[in-house]
Amino acid sequence: MMKKIFTLIFAGLLLLSCNASKTIKSDTVSKLDGSWELNYITGPRIAFDGLYPKKKPTIIFNTKENQVSGNNSCNTYTGKLFVNGNKIDFTQPMAVTKMMCMDGQQGEQTYMGTLQKITSYDITDDGKTRNFISGDIAMMRFTRK
Repeated sequence: MMKKIFTLIFAGLLLLSCNASKTIKSDTVSKLDGSWELNYITGPRIAFDGLYPKKKPTIIFNTKENQVSGNNSCNTYTGKLFVNGNKIDFTQPMAVTKMMCMDGQQGEQTYMGTLQKITSYDITDDGKTRNFISGDIAMMRFTRK
């Protein structure tokens, strides 16, 4: 909801003042929809390709159903999507499969742990990249899959 105050002043006299309210529907949230692949994650001392030697993590957004799902390089996960403007919250428990993964176990843990720290997101001007942010630090970057 956006509120604006309009005033009309002529020769120093207030002629008109009114409040106007308008609901603005942001399509920014719906731009999350689709399948995205991780191509950057901050924090670990292991190179990205070392964390994810066989399969990069993915995330799938369905904003109409408030659902998030994906693959963390080994196991699949699913949960409720909490988005408000550019704020996003992955702290609620997600359902995760329990397959044993020989390669990429540290990558899986790094991915899920970092995802829980995310507080907001932004979309690049070209619309091809989603940056996930914690505070003011870009922690993860996804591109359209």
